[in-house]
Amino acid sequence: MNSSSSGRRLEGFFTGKGFYIVLFLCAAVIGVSAWMMAAGNETMAEDIGSQNGTRLENKRVETVIVTPPVREKTATAAQDEPQQVQAPALAELEPAEAEESLAEAVQSGNAAEAAASVYVWPVSGELERPYSSEELSYDVTMRDWRTHGGVDILAPLGETVNAAHEGTVESIVQDDLYGTVVTVSHGDGVRTVYANLAELPAVSAGDWVEAGQVIGSVGTTALCEIGQGTHLHFAVTVDGEGVDPLNYLPA
Repeated sequence: MNSSSSGRRLEGFFTGKGFYIVLFLCAAVIGVSAWMMAAGNETMAEDIGSQNGTRLENKRVETVIVTPPVREKTATAAQDEPQQVQAPALAELEPAEAEESLAEAVQSGNAAEAAASVYVWPVSGELERPYSSEELSYDVTMRDWRTHGGVDILAPLGETVNAAHEGTVESIVQDDLYGTVVTVSHGDGVRTVYANLAELPAVSAGDWVEAGQVIGSVGTTALCEIGQGTHLHFAVTVDGEGVDPLNYLPA
């Protein structure tokens, strides 16, 4: 009896208004719970973002570029720099002044400038063929490639040839290739050689000559260079070894 009555009451509850009221309350509870969870997640995300932003701001590094100061040139630095000494031309000095200038240039370490200050060109003219101790150059007379132990200076036939530096006439020879050759010794192993001269030079062996003194004239006696224009073949040797004459002649 009681079981039948309870079943009828339960059936009436589900088919009546009470069931819908309970169902509404359950849905409301679920909705409120979902809203609270969403709000909590949003708040948590904002807090995390705020913390991350703070951490990133704390890790920001600013780069500062520092320009080094420009070092000014001091008077001491300027004094330490090597200074060049220009030797005056021989023609502008008296003999005593030329010797004094030479001594000062040698003491200052400018040996090349010192040499140039007391050497003169043996003849005035264009350089036709340069000195070459290693690199081969074409020889128009011999029609081959060879070195050249001096410089060839173009000059008219019969042009006077002067001593490039003071010294003693060491020898006068008639060479099979270079014709009439005069050699002047200047001491310290330095010699100047003048070739392709006319057959009769103006000096004799043993004569003392000054720089610029006439020793002969341009000729055509050098058979090994007869194919070139009339010129003086001029060479310089130091202890018997050939060197570039332009190192001794003034620029």
